[in-house]
Amino acid sequence: MCSDGRMERKRIMDDRSNVVLKLNGVSKSFAKVEQDEVTHALDHVDLEMESGEFISLVGPSGCGKSTVLRLVAGLIRPTLGSVTVNENEVDGPSPQRGMVFQKSTLFPWLTVEKNIAFPLKAQGKLKENEDKVEHMLDVIGLRHFRNDYPGQLSGGMAQRVALVRTLISQPQILLLDEPLGALDAFTRMNMQDEILSMWREKRQLALMVTHDVDEAIYMGTRVIVMDANPGRIIADIRIEEDFPRNRSSQGFIAYRNMILNRLHFAGEK
Repeated sequence: MCSDGRMERKRIMDDRSNVVLKLNGVSKSFAKVEQDEVTHALDHVDLEMESGEFISLVGPSGCGKSTVLRLVAGLIRPTLGSVTVNENEVDGPSPQRGMVFQKSTLFPWLTVEKNIAFPLKAQGKLKENEDKVEHMLDVIGLRHFRNDYPGQLSGGMAQRVALVRTLISQPQILLLDEPLGALDAFTRMNMQDEILSMWREKRQLALMVTHDVDEAIYMGTRVIVMDANPGRIIADIRIEEDFPRNRSSQGFIAYRNMILNRLHFAGEK
């Protein structure tokens, strides 16, 4: 008899809406402006992910984590190799691949409420989903700021709005580039749980860049550890812990030590 985990995996694989994302031998280089030099951001990266997974990317600055996200989003093209979704090559942005950047990218001429509602309005789905907008305002604690404009918000408040604006349309692939870095600790933990709640309901593929190892373990079903010069994958660690996770459990601490060791921060060789 199949375990619950294998049964859930089979259900996802049998679902026609299942998404399989592959990076096949991907390398990415950038020419330095006004210099006869090339930066090798990624070197022969192979990675396969699918619906129902929450992938956390961790590694030092300059290891190509955000480059991976931009390749999947279709904002840039690989120098070598390919990025495919269900065997179709990614050749540009798509509403099915929603991305939250490190800095908020809100429309300055729209209020908080209208920024959140914008994806639903663009898809012609706002009328039947107005309750979702109200829910998101509550999630980020900005109901009383619904009529304010982005220029009137703090950086952390603006980032919360940008985050839920992407979440509300429930894209097939959710791309998160340090989405919670500007938030205070308590809001950050609340938003971690809210993102996980939405992800578990939709079971889409989520791919998140973070410098916070605890956050990577708390949210991820897999943690991809990267190294720099050039950017490459050095570990793919499956997190076998049930949700919600206990940050102080022995299992959690063991994963933390394992990842820190791979990042050369655990005092081991």
